[in-house]
Amino acid sequence: MTLKFPFDWPPGAQPPEELTKLRDEPVVRAVMPSGDPVWLVTRYADVRAVLSDRRLSRNRERPGAPRMTAAPRTKMFQNPKIDRDPPEHTRMRRLMTKAFTPARIERLGPYVEEVVAELLDRWRRPPVDLVAEFALPLTLRVICRLLGVPVADQERFRTGVGQAWQYIGELIEAKRANPGDDLISELIEVHDDQDGRLSTHELHVWCTVLLMAGHETTAAQIGSGAVLLMSHPDQLALLRAEPERIPDAVEELLRFQVAGHSLSMLRYVTEDIEIGGVTVPAGSGVVPVLESANFDESVFPDALRLDITRDARDQIAFSAGPHYCLGAALARLELRVAFAALIQRFPGLRLAVDVDELRHHDNPLELGFVEVPVTW
Repeated sequence: MTLKFPFDWPPGAQPPEELTKLRDEPVVRAVMPSGDPVWLVTRYADVRAVLSDRRLSRNRERPGAPRMTAAPRTKMFQNPKIDRDPPEHTRMRRLMTKAFTPARIERLGPYVEEVVAELLDRWRRPPVDLVAEFALPLTLRVICRLLGVPVADQERFRTGVGQAWQYIGELIEAKRANPGDDLISELIEVHDDQDGRLSTHELHVWCTVLLMAGHETTAAQIGSGAVLLMSHPDQLALLRAEPERIPDAVEELLRFQVAGHSLSMLRYVTEDIEIGGVTVPAGSGVVPVLESANFDESVFPDALRLDITRDARDQIAFSAGPHYCLGAALARLELRVAFAALIQRFPGLRLAVDVDELRHHDNPLELGFVEVPVTW
């Protein structure tokens, strides 16, 4: 029987049965929400190899390329302009990396702590929706601070990517005239001798993606990570007793439940390739399933057990290869600060409903933020 991908996986739940059995074979036939057939790559080593293999293209404008859904390509993760192949992607990525530096992220640390404290100060009476009242406003404010979006304009982006696209275009022009100490101003100026500068369109696309993906995915990860901790009280208690474990806990939470799913990893095979001893023909769609790789027992023994003492630094939630998540360092910073504050300030923090009542959104292309009511 051909599987339907992605699998239903409520936050805080154990991996679904389809996922736990997936690695019995290195590649498995499945059907996307569009109805297009794909091959799912299931094992850690193969997933990493596929993510770096130039014979697998992310250019979804290729004739016959598989689709995520049958709907028009208006969603952020279906935009064929975002994930070009080398050399176009290499050039854009090199220029982005010159501005999106570790030092810039490190300077955001005090601001992240300030926003976390401010948002948690507002929690007066339980229950509180942890996602709506904490995770989403936190990550939105941080990415806006990084990009240089004024605080007064930030609420505009809750209505979706359309608003963001128009606004970012206007903001880029404003920054050209009056640059500031922000990422957009830096990207306008960044260049190198080999690759020149980012074009206006490239800058527009990348900044819009950073704005939307840079807050939505991290907010979802804060929500799912908090649910995992609250539904594993032994692990939460250990983290309270030994808060120095928070960096390791973040890696384990990322391993255990990737925000969203691997639909956005969809590739197109440009020539016959061998994956795990199986020949996948040219023209096929391939999805390297990150959430499957993160439960590969050959890399993470006893993988179905959440264990914050585990060394999970090899988890692959942020992808790998040339498309490794540009915002991984920022996401890790926000996750560490968020979980540290929640644990310190609310020693009785717990879910206000049964974990079985939490469900993902039905739309496979949406992160589907669920309500996470908590009490203390």
